[in-house]
Amino acid sequence: MKRSIACLFVVLSCFCCSVHAQQDTSREERMQWWREARFGMFIHWGDYAQLAGSYKGHEIGRGGEWIMNRGKIPVADYQASARRFNPTKYDADAWVRMAKDAGMKYIVITAKHHDGFAMFKSAASKWNIADATPYGKDVLKPLAEACKKYGIRLGFYYSQAQDWNNPGGAAARKPASEGWANPDSAAIDAYTLAHKGHWDPAQTTASMGEYIDKVAVPQVKELLTNYGDVAVLWWDTPTDMTDEYAQKLKDALKLQPHIITNDRLKRPNFPGDYKTPEQKIPKPHELDHTDWETCMTMNGTWGYKSYDHKWKSVETLVRNLVDIASKGGNYLLNVGPTASGEFPDESIQSLQGIGKWMKVNGTAIYGTQASPLDAPEWGRYTLKKQAGTTTLYVHVFNWPEDKQLLIKGVQLPVVKAALLAGNQSLQTSTAADGITIQVPATAPDAIATVISLELKGNL
Repeated sequence: MKRSIACLFVVLSCFCCSVHAQQDTSREERMQWWREARFGMFIHWGDYAQLAGSYKGHEIGRGGEWIMNRGKIPVADYQASARRFNPTKYDADAWVRMAKDAGMKYIVITAKHHDGFAMFKSAASKWNIADATPYGKDVLKPLAEACKKYGIRLGFYYSQAQDWNNPGGAAARKPASEGWANPDSAAIDAYTLAHKGHWDPAQTTASMGEYIDKVAVPQVKELLTNYGDVAVLWWDTPTDMTDEYAQKLKDALKLQPHIITNDRLKRPNFPGDYKTPEQKIPKPHELDHTDWETCMTMNGTWGYKSYDHKWKSVETLVRNLVDIASKGGNYLLNVGPTASGEFPDESIQSLQGIGKWMKVNGTAIYGTQASPLDAPEWGRYTLKKQAGTTTLYVHVFNWPEDKQLLIKGVQLPVVKAALLAGNQSLQTSTAADGITIQVPATAPDAIATVISLELKGNL
């Protein structure tokens, strides 16, 4: 009897290990393109672009896509503003071309943000761009077509829990904005605290369970059915989510068996495929060898605000990309289009600047792995491993005045060292402290010059 039980235990253990291995293999296959991509475009676009960060003449603190919540705008008022949303200058082909020319490999767009406004034709709610605006058309279909045309993978951001317009959706408890004086602010704050973050009774005429079943799940199924291959489902803010609700949404993903998801469906039992640090690049001690993606704005906001002019330089954006790739992460860089459907000029200029650098140096980003070496003060490392060799890409931010670049702690035989731009060969020497590369007097690229250092063996 004991032997039978022991044998059964072994069989079950082997079966479980086999299933786990199959699951891991499936995930590895699904994640392969994402790990090679390293660089994508986030697009925060919705009817909130019409308000451009202001309500009744007042700038709303953290306006943009959060303006309805931060300004405690009544549902009727907010929906009335959408009736002016008419992005006639929207050109999906141009958007995707700009992403491709910038060196981006995938796009994630806000199919529905927390305000509950769907940027697609939906049978689950009339609160969508096709039914609630003079534009009257689905904007995701042409985007999907353009992505297919240019070989860019398409992902959808979907606010699965928060929904400030469709009854029953959750609302995070955010105080009334400091940006404008509301004569009824005390009453609004009291109502908000008593009704799980809601400030308008119209938001509470259904339960969250009804919202999940009648709006969220059906809309996710629409997104996964009507637009061809969907590469990513990017959940956001699991406010008031339960495991039961999350499972219903996860089950819908079976419509796209190759899809990958982030970690924001419901923590901790629904970890998804990768982590999503926001507006920050993790420090080395914060990394835990899991897949991750930093999402970040080009200025200070996600959704369009007319008065946000805090634009990051091209140098900062490129070096962020390099820093993230050197740690094994992806960079999801945001654009917030205007109400007319155009990218802000500053975003276009930044994309062009990044694209110019990526055209020369993209091979040092795509398909690279995190470097096991400590980041030098003067730059970063990325690498690729081949059979018996390692290519270490040396990204130099601060060019050495003495024309000597030390790669500390590396003593593998050098096969070749060359500037990535132009393939100009460089002389090297090896000593006890590492490999020294002799570089030109001036940096070929002031933002980040890349040297390809091919080594025999593995780091």
